[in-house]
Amino acid sequence: MAGTRNYRSIGEVLVSVKTEFPDITISKIRFLEAEGLIEPERTPSGYRKFYSRDVDMLKSILRMQRDEYLPLKVIKERLLQQAAEDEAAAADGDGGEAAAGRAEAAAASRAAASEEIADAPTGLQMSLEEMAAATGVDRDRIKELESFGIVSSHGPENARYYDGDDYIVLSIVKDFFRYGVEPRHLTMYKHFEEREASFFEQIVAPMMRQKNPDARRAAADTLAELTVTSRKFKQALLRTNIRSTLSA
Repeated sequence: MAGTRNYRSIGEVLVSVKTEFPDITISKIRFLEAEGLIEPERTPSGYRKFYSRDVDMLKSILRMQRDEYLPLKVIKERLLQQAAEDEAAAADGDGGEAAAGRAEAAAASRAAASEEIADAPTGLQMSLEEMAAATGVDRDRIKELESFGIVSSHGPENARYYDGDDYIVLSIVKDFFRYGVEPRHLTMYKHFEEREASFFEQIVAPMMRQKNPDARRAAADTLAELTVTSRKFKQALLRTNIRSTLSA
């Protein structure tokens, strides 16, 4: 039967994608299903049936998480929009300029969505186990990061949870771990960002002290512009230092 059926079990899917996504686990696949991002069929006895389209969908989701650090909410919106576009194309059967227009609009939408990664998904509350499954960072590593203040659990002692900011941080720092970086090494980023945040607060403090809503909006815009400028400046300095290291 295994040689003739045209679908895979969840274990077979795990093996097939593990080369490209070493951090994938069965728990994470189940979590993505629970969140409504993948919908494998079930056998009469309840086992999952992953067809080629399901595996392709899973890979697309994992790539968006890994390469673009997109939160699940944005990924789900993107998938729904793509499905709607495909359905519309199938319904009217048109091509040419209309298809090109849809492709262009989809590209613009994806570009806009990628800009949202700086904003953590609101209202997200995950237990330690859920966060580990969603990000591929194991429980012990998350607790170690928490001991260094890189992430922080919230809520009462008997119902601790991690939020959207923690999700974004974990999605990023797990790439460091592939190079042997330890949580303690990341504290330099935390210390620098704390000083930078304090510096930016001093710049916008006069505007924040005003009761005028326009002044507060101006403060928010200023912070956004400072963040972009800071990122560009750090990238330029890093490039200069790396160039010096490679030419030494």
